[in-house]
Amino acid sequence: MDAAPLPDAATLPVGGDLQLAVLGCDGSYAGPGGASSGYLVRSATTSLWLDTGPGTLGRLQRHLPLRELSAVVVSHEHPDHCGELPVVRNALKYLLDIEGLPVLTTRGTRALVDHISGGAAPTFAWDVVADGAERQVGDLRLRFARTDHPVETVAVRVDHPAGSVAYSSDTGGRFDASALDPDGTGVDLFVVEATMPPDLEDQAQHLSARQAAAAAIACGARRVLVTHVAPGDDPGRRRAEVEAELREAGSEATVLAAADHQTRG
Repeated sequence: MDAAPLPDAATLPVGGDLQLAVLGCDGSYAGPGGASSGYLVRSATTSLWLDTGPGTLGRLQRHLPLRELSAVVVSHEHPDHCGELPVVRNALKYLLDIEGLPVLTTRGTRALVDHISGGAAPTFAWDVVADGAERQVGDLRLRFARTDHPVETVAVRVDHPAGSVAYSSDTGGRFDASALDPDGTGVDLFVVEATMPPDLEDQAQHLSARQAAAAAIACGARRVLVTHVAPGDDPGRRRAEVEAELREAGSEATVLAAADHQTRG
């Protein structure tokens, strides 16, 4: 039996009935009481789970039962972004008797989860996506762009008649975030990683605050949600760094810290 959602789960409005919930936002691993990367994008008729990092499965169910999911998108095969997928497969297969959940992801993610689970189809209806792919899930239009990361990783833009969300996933500074604004209309809410402190910029394929701000400008972000800050670091400081870089560049985009808006429990 599905768990019942709880009425106090936090969401961020995007536009009209389009909302985003932060299920987890810790970078690389979850700190005490935290969860790794995961988001829920919802309209009145469509529910999209975006990245399934450890700890996000329980938080997802504060918003909706698993059988109400329209699809899952997983950006890449690193465990802090895909770790719940084998668990979800077991829940659907052995307890909820659900088949055919669409899972849009990279070839590497599918291979990893199939290896762990002994084959996740037909519980999952796999859909391998890559740079330039487009899909329609309910009333949500999805467009994918490859980022700058050691394994194949896709950023995604989600469009709805009432608003738009873009998600950088994990990336280094060589990613051209204008790929997330192919129509030149900008993005209502840009969820962007800002993992690296300023003195460690380019020491790994993750973004600093300066690079996150540049990505936000490149995709025309009107609001920015700063995410993937490592446990022990200060999400508020990283948010302030991104905001300062945007203001210096002349952008008045609103900047939020994902850690301040995440689902708890």
